[in-house]
Amino acid sequence: MKTIMRSLFLCLCMLLSTTAVHAQQDAKALYKEGKELYDAGKYNKAVPKLKAAAELGNKKAQYRLGRCYDKGYGVTENNKKAVELYAKSAAQGYDKAQYRLGQCYEKGKVVKKDMKQARYWYEKAAAQGYDKAIEALKK
Repeated sequence: MKTIMRSLFLCLCMLLSTTAVHAQQDAKALYKEGKELYDAGKYNKAVPKLKAAAELGNKKAQYRLGRCYDKGYGVTENNKKAVELYAKSAAQGYDKAQYRLGQCYEKGKVVKKDMKQARYWYEKAAAQGYDKAIEALKK
């Protein structure tokens, strides 16, 4: 019985790891398609692909979808949703999202204005060499 249980457990683990790898690959492909549409200004077509990739945890898709909500590209402008997406992406270490989140704290956009938090996120992005964040720290 123990041998059967171990075998089932190992099969389940392999299945879950395979599923996770496929989800990452799918998220990457969806993001790529969504970004190409975004860059072409086809926001209504980009948003569903970016949403799907963002829901799978793709940090770049979370950031790009945040930009859509921030600017009203292909969706109704929603600053709260934009900040939530920037925060998810920033927490995964994406420099552009860290910079945008810093801007939100600097301006008090949706979140309470907090220069200490703004500086924290700018420093995170600057540490990765993000030029806009480096400039923001010089102010």
